[in-house]
Amino acid sequence: MLKDEFSSARAGASEAAPVEGQGGSGSNGHSKVHGTIGFVGLGHMGKAMAANLAAAGRRVIAYVRRPDRMSELAVLGLEPTTDMTAVFGCSVVISMLPDDDAVRDVVFGRSDLDVGGLAAGLLPGAIHLSMSTISTATASDLANEHGRHGQGYVAAPVFGNPDAAKARELFIVAAGAQADVERCRPLIDTLGQRTFVLGPDPAHANLVKLLGNMMTATTLEMLGEAVALVLKRGLDPKPFIDILTGTMFGGRVHRIYGEKIVAQHYAPGFILPLALKDVRLALAEAESAAVPMPSVSVVRDRLITAIARGYADRDWTVLGLVAAEEAGLHVMPPIALN
Repeated sequence: MLKDEFSSARAGASEAAPVEGQGGSGSNGHSKVHGTIGFVGLGHMGKAMAANLAAAGRRVIAYVRRPDRMSELAVLGLEPTTDMTAVFGCSVVISMLPDDDAVRDVVFGRSDLDVGGLAAGLLPGAIHLSMSTISTATASDLANEHGRHGQGYVAAPVFGNPDAAKARELFIVAAGAQADVERCRPLIDTLGQRTFVLGPDPAHANLVKLLGNMMTATTLEMLGEAVALVLKRGLDPKPFIDILTGTMFGGRVHRIYGEKIVAQHYAPGFILPLALKDVRLALAEAESAAVPMPSVSVVRDRLITAIARGYADRDWTVLGLVAAEEAGLHVMPPIALN
């Protein structure tokens, strides 16, 4: 079944403007991206990113499955369509989809639904810029499939939430053929505040992204446990977090999520099923490399616990609530789940 983000991201455009430029590219020898950009995956993140491209003067065809989203996307300056083939003439198609299955559906197509895929539909020389968080195996499969059709494939997963996407404050990790990455660089730079280029293998970008999410999840668990102890001792957790983030733990994860856990702010952002998906993918990578990660296994189980308690649609900061509950603390649901 096609995923919701895939469903919410079909962009339609008539004919794309040509790609111009010179230079050695991994896909077709062009050095710069010109013309129409396709966008597939208009969830909270994708919608903000596509809107930023349109605001920067790009023509963006946004593929969505649901016709009722057309007006919502048009207001943002996008050209929405429910016809997947409308993006096939684009010089670059960006995907921002929730998981491996959704991205595979988009690239390989679905014969049972009579939906063609990007690999068969895009022109030779076009580039698929995949910004989804997916497994390294899927990234390699997609790169090979696009290469078989004479197309480029660049993996560029992002660190940041929908608010960061709106503010163009994402951190982006890119990997792929050097010339293809450079062709996409103006688009990537429009979407984020800093880009890290890893090299020619797209799978490496996805590995870094998975490990980053894994480390964030374990940090959230530790923050939740520490705050629960502070609360149970009858102390105000805010000064505790202020001391930590003002001394030895001043990183973005500790500062941003520590404040949210103290404020009991669990509003949907990075929802638990997606967090669990990434933690499981990270554990699979570790298992395949024979690298034990016992702390991550604990976090996986905590995420499952949170989902079992009905928090599936909440941000992964709800791990703080689960830690408090495990400590025998009682938080009023209206406060905890705002």
